[in-house]
Amino acid sequence: ERQTGTKQYQRQAAQGEFMEVSEGGVKLLVNLTDYLDTGLFLDHRPLRLRLQREAAGKRFLNLFCYTATATVHAAKGGARSTTSVDLSKTYLDWARRNLALNGFSDKHRLEQGDVMAWLGEDRGEYELIFIDPPTFSNSKRMEGVFDVQRDHVELLDLAMARLARGGVLYFSNNFRKFQLDENLMARYQVEEISAQTLDADFARNPKIHRAWRFTAR
Repeated sequence: ERQTGTKQYQRQAAQGEFMEVSEGGVKLLVNLTDYLDTGLFLDHRPLRLRLQREAAGKRFLNLFCYTATATVHAAKGGARSTTSVDLSKTYLDWARRNLALNGFSDKHRLEQGDVMAWLGEDRGEYELIFIDPPTFSNSKRMEGVFDVQRDHVELLDLAMARLARGGVLYFSNNFRKFQLDENLMARYQVEEISAQTLDADFARNPKIHRAWRFTAR
């Protein structure tokens, strides 16, 4: 179960037991005992592999990066550089271990911070952006709580302002009642790709996540 808010970082025990799994030519660390989340969202496997295929030579930005599994795939695919942002030091440490496990260290920046505030200050440009926010999360900028339904327009506008010419942004979330604001479709080229991002082992539950591809008009 994907966790939200303060519960998403709750430890179940202090075991420190990590297992190594393989996916699409990369190695990733999962923990089946210490946290309610394992460190790897299996339903996003097709999207991670898509990012790997599209990353060659590109500057990659991963927002709400969690354990940066998508970043590892982008690095494997030949990304020129990667930047991964998350509020949790615990998950960024995990992300660092995932990158190191695959021999990636330099050119791969890990940033601890509130994503909305970070985007408001960042002046970088990226050809490939991935955003998979929680439904709710603590946020300094959003009056204490980020709410994906309420705040996704501002989030996507801020992120699209950082998208380089010809770049692609992928946005996904798992809030079952989520409705993408129609005004976004007037500002950007938007394609829902949810069906393309679900493997057969998740076909019985097509609402596990939804995903969109954004480009500039």
